[in-house]
Amino acid sequence: MGGGSARPKRRRAAGASLAYEHRRRRPRLPGAKEREWSCGFALLVLLVALALIVPVAVAALTWGETIWGEVAADWPGGGYGFAATVGALVPLAFAAFVTPLTRMDWGRSKVRSLAWACAALPGLLACQGLGAVISGVLRPKHRRDWDTECFSEGHPCWVHVHYPWVWLVGLLVTLAVGALLIAVLVRYTAPRAERPSAAS
Repeated sequence: MGGGSARPKRRRAAGASLAYEHRRRRPRLPGAKEREWSCGFALLVLLVALALIVPVAVAALTWGETIWGEVAADWPGGGYGFAATVGALVPLAFAAFVTPLTRMDWGRSKVRSLAWACAALPGLLACQGLGAVISGVLRPKHRRDWDTECFSEGHPCWVHVHYPWVWLVGLLVTLAVGALLIAVLVRYTAPRAERPSAAS
């Protein structure tokens, strides 16, 4: 047999000149330390806010239940009028808390962002106080926990005995005021071109 069946020789590997160069590590961006400092600053603001809020929240939880017996009974409209007032204040307090937070921009101005964060604290405190008042009408989940203390004046069972539809009144007023705020916000932020002219 002839030598035509010999296998072709393999090509040699590429020389050292064709080898890939190792990529150098990217230098740290100048804003990296700045970002870490911003996170630490935001954490400090959060801790300060908690230090201001926790004592107020504890105090609110202390009188959140009894306020229904001391204030709601003498409120215009009784317990239902008080529930309507609380329900109307809930979306207003939430808007007072959220609106300043939407104006914060730590990358542009830290001082101004801190000022907006401080401006949101009253709304947050109001939300905490309203939450404590609302928790005063939440009865225990199980009926076996509806003891004599639950039926004492100002406590959850007492509230539901005297004002059985108090939760519905508060909920409906909250939804109505919230819808009104959203409508005003949409109207205010709509482009002028889309707004109907005064002449029409």
